[in-house]
Amino acid sequence: MVRKDMPPALCAPRIGLMHDDVDAGTRLLELLASGASAADLAALDVDPHARDLAIRISGAFDVQRRREQQLAALVDTAGELASMSDPSVVLDAIVRRARALMGTDVAYLTLFDHDRGDTYMRATAGSVSAQFQVVRLAFGAGLGGLVAQSHKPYWTADYFADARFRHTHLIDGAVGDEGLVAICGTPLIVKDEFVGVLFASNRTPRPFTHDEVALLGSLAALAAVTIVQVRAVEESSRTLAALSEATERASQYAAGIERAAAAHDRFAEIVLEGGGVDDLTEALIQLLGGWALLLDPDGAPRSIAGEAPPTGDRLLELQRRVEGGVDGRRLSRIGDAWVIGIAAAGEPIGCLVIGDVSAMDDSDERTVERAAVVTALVLLGERNRAEARQQQRTDLVSGLVSGHADLGLLLPAARSLGLDLREPTCLLAVVGADTATPRSLVLAVNAALGGQGLVGEVEGHVVALVPGGEAGSAAGDLAHRLSRSHCVTVGAAGPVSEVRGTLGADLQAAHTEAIRTAEALVALGRKGDGAAAADLGFAGLIVGTKPEVTAYVQSVLGPLDDYDGARGTDLVGTLEAYFLAGSSPRHAATRLHVHTNTVAQRLERITRLVGDGWQSPERALELQLALRLRHLIAS
Repeated sequence: MVRKDMPPALCAPRIGLMHDDVDAGTRLLELLASGASAADLAALDVDPHARDLAIRISGAFDVQRRREQQLAALVDTAGELASMSDPSVVLDAIVRRARALMGTDVAYLTLFDHDRGDTYMRATAGSVSAQFQVVRLAFGAGLGGLVAQSHKPYWTADYFADARFRHTHLIDGAVGDEGLVAICGTPLIVKDEFVGVLFASNRTPRPFTHDEVALLGSLAALAAVTIVQVRAVEESSRTLAALSEATERASQYAAGIERAAAAHDRFAEIVLEGGGVDDLTEALIQLLGGWALLLDPDGAPRSIAGEAPPTGDRLLELQRRVEGGVDGRRLSRIGDAWVIGIAAAGEPIGCLVIGDVSAMDDSDERTVERAAVVTALVLLGERNRAEARQQQRTDLVSGLVSGHADLGLLLPAARSLGLDLREPTCLLAVVGADTATPRSLVLAVNAALGGQGLVGEVEGHVVALVPGGEAGSAAGDLAHRLSRSHCVTVGAAGPVSEVRGTLGADLQAAHTEAIRTAEALVALGRKGDGAAAADLGFAGLIVGTKPEVTAYVQSVLGPLDDYDGARGTDLVGTLEAYFLAGSSPRHAATRLHVHTNTVAQRLERITRLVGDGWQSPERALELQLALRLRHLIAS
């Protein structure tokens, strides 16, 4: 059962995800793959148990996406903190990040005072109260004192109404002066060492979820490590300054530390200046010598730097040896090269290979490992930006073909991305790539089109808007180019343009027609091909949203009509009489009141005009259909 108010992802039985002969389980899987919401799944009339399971899976996907976003934010935070060496700047960055990640009014951080045995306010973000910014919290006093004492997170939706902790006049006065109501605090701990407390708070009641508490805890763990490391760096610097008369071995060790610090500064500088992976590999060989090679997850070179890097058979042999033998956490030796894996969010995204370096000390290894981490951050940033750009295009394509969006906003956006809809534009629908994810297919279509037009994902399939007026030719060419890596079928419609003033409706109709054309190609045994409805003969009249009946009749009977018009003959009438007579020349002659030889001569002339084989079942069907449609047009 399909409700009238169902969204397009649920109620288009002929154009996308659903077919009458597909079972309910497959429909649920298709909806999950297309990113349908829980509300969309709940509206589907299927087995309740299967529907509830699909809703749970959809919810799990939503949770996973949120966690991935939070992890990406934590990775960004790690990159920001790693580039800082000033303790005050680090602490300010921590509370600023905490406030942004948690979406609260205020974030603040207290540090443990070993001498006084309490905690004191050290950094704030969003605070306006001078009294609050200098408050000290004794162990066990207030929510922060309870966190410091227990080394466990605590949170409250209404601080003043919460009796779990000891209220004091001084602390409550500072909290009230800041106007805080909801507070969440979590301890900063590194290897059982208590460092301080990180807080996120709101000036209105707010219940903190367990996921939010966990997120703040993750940031607190990162912050605690960073604080300890910054302190350690300061202490190391002071120690190194006092070792001016150390032994040669100590001097060499100090030199290694300096190289690592220089590498850290150089990598941080590259990232802050917006550099890419080419800059990182170049910086690495400047520090270590030799050559550096960055391979993508498929083993293809992404960046090459240095003299005499491997090429040809040598590169193929290196790729073969590296494949499956990369440690994603530490540097390892493979043959005469050093290799380290690069990963982000638990996903391998490449590996870094260094060659022509005879040996590496601890400092060099740390330099390579740090380069791998920074490279992961850069690659992750590039991927996120590319996905954001593609999402913009997908949203634009989806809005254009929906027929309901504000074209006044979308058309300038399309022009800024290189597609001028004032000119003829064709719509291509790519379907049937069962082994490819929508994201990978979008990338493949973009590459096949050479960046021409706009490509996006709409209702589980890929849609491309390309400039030009030959829809069928564009579809066939795209299907051919994609056939090297994907078996897809491409339906096309158009051209459309803004000139007619009905662009929104035309694009929506073109989208429907392109999908139907692709489905018709598959039904006609032409899977992996591309065409427009007009290329399908009489089948195009069925799948087209605006059948061009006159054009079809002219394409089939045009040569006979032209001949009759020029010579005053009636070959069209003869052909019609021949079919009505059961393809019998003698009976056709009786109907036409002429001699059988006259009919035979006319049939020979018809053959010369329309070509041999016109009496085959398929051609004869097209001719008879055109003859019947000709009467409908004339009536």
